[in-house]
Amino acid sequence: MKVGIDSISFDIPKIHLPIESLAENRGIDPLKLIKGLGLKKMALLDIYQDVVTLAANAALKLIKQNPEIQTNKIAKIYVGTESGVDSSKPIASYVLGLLEQVLGNRSFKNCDAVDHTFACIGAVDAMHNAIDFVKANPTKKAIVIATDFAKYDLASTGEYTQGAGAIAMLISANPRLLSFDSQIGVATESVFDFFKPRRTVTKQQITGNNTNDNWFDVLETEVSIYKDQPVFEGQYSNQCYVNRITEAYQNFKEENSLENNKVYQNWEAVLMHLPYCFQGRRTFHEIFLAENPELIDVNAADAKEQIKAFSKSELYLNLVQQKIEPSEIASGQVGNIYTGSIFLGLLSTLTYFAQNESNINNKKFGFIAYGSGSKSKVFEGEIQENWKMALPTLSIFDFLNQSTAINFETYVALHKKEQKQQVIEPKNEFILDKIETEDPNLLGARYYTFV
Repeated sequence: MKVGIDSISFDIPKIHLPIESLAENRGIDPLKLIKGLGLKKMALLDIYQDVVTLAANAALKLIKQNPEIQTNKIAKIYVGTESGVDSSKPIASYVLGLLEQVLGNRSFKNCDAVDHTFACIGAVDAMHNAIDFVKANPTKKAIVIATDFAKYDLASTGEYTQGAGAIAMLISANPRLLSFDSQIGVATESVFDFFKPRRTVTKQQITGNNTNDNWFDVLETEVSIYKDQPVFEGQYSNQCYVNRITEAYQNFKEENSLENNKVYQNWEAVLMHLPYCFQGRRTFHEIFLAENPELIDVNAADAKEQIKAFSKSELYLNLVQQKIEPSEIASGQVGNIYTGSIFLGLLSTLTYFAQNESNINNKKFGFIAYGSGSKSKVFEGEIQENWKMALPTLSIFDFLNQSTAINFETYVALHKKEQKQQVIEPKNEFILDKIETEDPNLLGARYYTFV
């Protein structure tokens, strides 16, 4: 029995900052970001959007593009995210409730809902758990949603990699799009390459008082602060990425008794986690060279120069063009969406092949996922014969071409949460209506509506 992705949908904000605008205002050569990193646009949240609205909108589109689905057959709603809005209530429960606003009260009352968090690999974990569930319960279906927004401090080294969006997938038996049946390669190590800690400041630093007075119901001497922006060190994070993906790739070969095979040669496309557009092409050569050790002398004094030269060689660039570049098309126009980045790459690749009328039936796609902290998973899926029927009605490329550019001043105001007016009027979508500030039993409760 085959199990995998039966259908896929997306929700991306309708506004973006052109990368040239960011570069010019930060004193960066635009070509460094465009030609060097593949960046073109950063998708940004409007004031009525958050990761919950993105997730719910993507899920609703998924269900509407598959009208034959009975809601009582959807047994799981699994969300992968590292942008949770609450330390207790999962995004999945919000999504369930919002879907019921449109599809019927208590229509998901027997549906399980939970979030999966492991940095950028959380949605891959959610998908694998959903696949295992459907294998054991083939008459049931699951919805897996990757929803995130990547936000970095203004003028930081990560600022130009920001983005936002959600990808929703229907997991079922006998899928139309992609089936998974091989063993998964895994590599994990506990590191601090990128994380979002709870930070603290003393109450005295805030109030200026030496006494521990009540401050907004905080009775402790210190106040916890949570920031959407991460703590990270770029070079170290990149090295952790390389270490984990190469280890997981080797483990994939071992788990599938393929030690003597160059597995990547069997993959029509390579899908990698893309924290920025060109991350995949700038790291996959590590796997390629490990499979082809005769190409360079790793013990030579100039080994680094040899590797750098190889990454620009015609041999390697041809491989990039064939297997990796299709996944970069959407990434360059959206930015980093953490858990959704690898699935955005999948949607980009499928759309590219569909538009070029490529015959990819029964071809294998290789997935190289990564999450900081850190973990990598390597696995493969096989394209099914009806894969085109499983794609969104509106092409992701057409949608992104309709995105509205904003100026740098509006971007800064949105980033600082100083923007008071919506940039684009919402239509046929879920929005954040309000956050409770008065009722003491509901302080911080988030309320959403469909407009």
